[in-house]
Amino acid sequence: MLHDRVLVSLEDEAGERRSGGGIVIPATASVGKRLAWAQVVATGQNVRQVQVGDRVLFDPEDRGEVELHSKEYVLLRERDIHAVAAPRVDDGQTGLYL
Repeated sequence: MLHDRVLVSLEDEAGERRSGGGIVIPATASVGKRLAWAQVVATGQNVRQVQVGDRVLFDPEDRGEVELHSKEYVLLRERDIHAVAAPRVDDGQTGLYL
């Protein structure tokens, strides 16, 4: 990976979802602009805020898709990431920062 690029693997969100109130939302339902979560697989040498293994939130419309070894990945710039969920945060904190 070069410069400020981040390679992520999309989390599988296919299928129906449930709302906070328990309402089932079918996979075919039309949803407005929705951000997506992904797992960081690799980072470039100039990436400062994200590490391999973090979960990141990004806009799926601003992405470049790439296929490596028959697996689909998304290539992002670090500045296109909206939030990071990091398991490396000390106990007692949420691990999510915006």
